[in-house]
Amino acid sequence: MNILTFDVEEWFHILDHESTRAVAGWSGYESRIRRNMDRIVGALQQRNQKATFFCLGWIAQQYPEVIRDLVSAGYEIGSHGFSHQLVYEQTKDDFQKDLDLSIKVFEDIAGEKIRYYRAPGFSIREDSSWAFEILALRGIEVDCSVFPAPRAHGGFPSYRAPVPSILKSGDIRLKELPISYVTIAGKPLIFSGGGYFRIFPYRLIKGWTGGSNYVMSYLHPRDFDADQPWIPGLPPARLFKSYVGLAGALGKLQQWMDEFTFVDIKTALELIDWRNVPVVDVT
Repeated sequence: MNILTFDVEEWFHILDHESTRAVAGWSGYESRIRRNMDRIVGALQQRNQKATFFCLGWIAQQYPEVIRDLVSAGYEIGSHGFSHQLVYEQTKDDFQKDLDLSIKVFEDIAGEKIRYYRAPGFSIREDSSWAFEILALRGIEVDCSVFPAPRAHGGFPSYRAPVPSILKSGDIRLKELPISYVTIAGKPLIFSGGGYFRIFPYRLIKGWTGGSNYVMSYLHPRDFDADQPWIPGLPPARLFKSYVGLAGALGKLQQWMDEFTFVDIKTALELIDWRNVPVVDVT
C-alpha cells in the first residue's frame, strides 16, 4: 500500500532556524504557496490521483482559497498544526491551543470535521507522547506524526516497525500511520518525502517502493519549486538538504505516480485490517 500525502507549508517554513521561527516574521517573506499548490494539484488531476493534504493553519488563515480549492476538488484535509512549531518544544497547553486553533480554522473554511493530524517535523517524540492523548481528546482519529527512526527533529525509534498500528495511552486509542523506511545494512533509511525524496535517484526510489508493503509519502509544495529564494544563514548541511534536487522533483513525482498505485488516507483506512495491527503503548 502506497499512501500519497502533502504537508502544505510555505517555502520559508524551515524548522529550528532563528530567522524563520517566529510567526510574526513570516509576513516579510514572499508568498509562493498558490503557484506551488497549482503545480501539485495539476499533476494530480492529470492522473485522477487522490491524496491527503496536511495543511498548516496559518496557511488556511492567510490563504483560505487554497483550502477551499482542495476541498472543492475532492481532496482530504488534515491538520499540520497552526504555527509550525516543534511539539517537543511546546507545553501541553501551548500544543492544545495550537491544535484547537488549526482545527477551528479548517472546519470553518472546509465545513467538515478534521480527523487527521501530522506534527511539524514529525516532532512527537517519546518524551512528548502526551500529545497523542490530546489529539484523541480533541477528536483526531488518525495520527501520521511518528517517524520511527532517529532524526534531527522528532524521531520515535522505539516504535520499532514502520507499519500501521493502534497507539494506546491509558483509555485512549489512536490509529497511527507512520512514516515508512527501508532497512539498509541494519539501519533505517527514509526515502519517501522531503529532502530524502529529492536526494535519491528515482531508480532507487522505484526499487524501494516496489519492495515495500507500506509506503507513506510526505511531500511539500517547496519540494517542487526550483526558483524559490534561499533562506540566509542555514548551516551547510541544512542548506544542502533544503535545496538539493528541486529542479527534478516534480518529474520524479509524476513518474512515481505513473508507475505505482497510490491512495489517500481515507482509502488506506478502509484497506487496513485494524483488528490485526500492532498495539503500541505510548503511555
